[in-house]
Amino acid sequence: MDIIARLANLPGALPGACAQGLIWGIMAIGVYLTYRILDVADLTVDGSFGTGGAVCVMCLLSGMNVWAALFIALLAGLATGLVTGLLHTFMGIPAILAGILTQLALYSINLKIMGKANQSINVDKYDLLISLRWVKELALHNPIIMVILVSAVVIGVLYWFFGTELGCGIRATGSNPAMSRAQGINTSFNVVLGLAVSNGLVALSGALLSQYQGFADVSMGRGAIVIGLAAVIIGEALFSRIFHNFALKLVSVSLGAIIYYIVIQLVLTLGFDANLLKLLSASVVAVFLAVPYWKSKYFAKPAAKKAQKEDAKNA
Repeated sequence: MDIIARLANLPGALPGACAQGLIWGIMAIGVYLTYRILDVADLTVDGSFGTGGAVCVMCLLSGMNVWAALFIALLAGLATGLVTGLLHTFMGIPAILAGILTQLALYSINLKIMGKANQSINVDKYDLLISLRWVKELALHNPIIMVILVSAVVIGVLYWFFGTELGCGIRATGSNPAMSRAQGINTSFNVVLGLAVSNGLVALSGALLSQYQGFADVSMGRGAIVIGLAAVIIGEALFSRIFHNFALKLVSVSLGAIIYYIVIQLVLTLGFDANLLKLLSASVVAVFLAVPYWKSKYFAKPAAKKAQKEDAKNA
């Protein structure tokens, strides 16, 4: 009976979970660009997410228009990705280490931007785009409706961009760097640009979340890479068979983030210890990452298994 009583509270919490999932879905799209398109392990996102939130809140506190604040937060994210890209390509630092170095530096930079560990912004005093207070209102400023519109614009722009010659060059770089260089593609430039675009989206997501929750915190991006990977892996696992178009793959990532937050909300509603939430997130990502390997090893057809063994011998 206690479980039923807890589950009765779930519908009231679902709008908030969906809103958060959509916001983090934009960040997950940024992670998808590096993880799947560029094939680069980028850990900058834990820092650039907080940078977007910090820049947005401080711009709003200074009296700036909300759209201008979001744009400047996006530019700040582009700059963080640019730094990681230059550390990787110009200085020869491995991508994962370059991301860790930038992420570490951004902690101090975010503190400097805000002047202290956190800054709050009141929806009654400032003209915010979204707010937790409006999540159950049936209006355009409802966070769910507004973030769906923002996500649609982001996906539309990315779909157009990756269909251009430059965007195809980035996709080719991630798919086969050696062949891309042989075709005269500047792979270093493409890696830097891809990292910049990715972290720009991450910062945009952080800016939206800071408005939604009413504050920016220096640690708000901690563990963001895990949430982003969870959204990517869940989206691919559930929708890869039906979503083949590039734009629909981006949609599946956003849906993966929503599903992730609904699951988290369900677990919390059932009385799961909130202190173990990070452990749960890591476990979810680990399991979904292992599923393709388990399927190929334990559930593949005999002919497929034989082909895999022959490939292993030839290698």
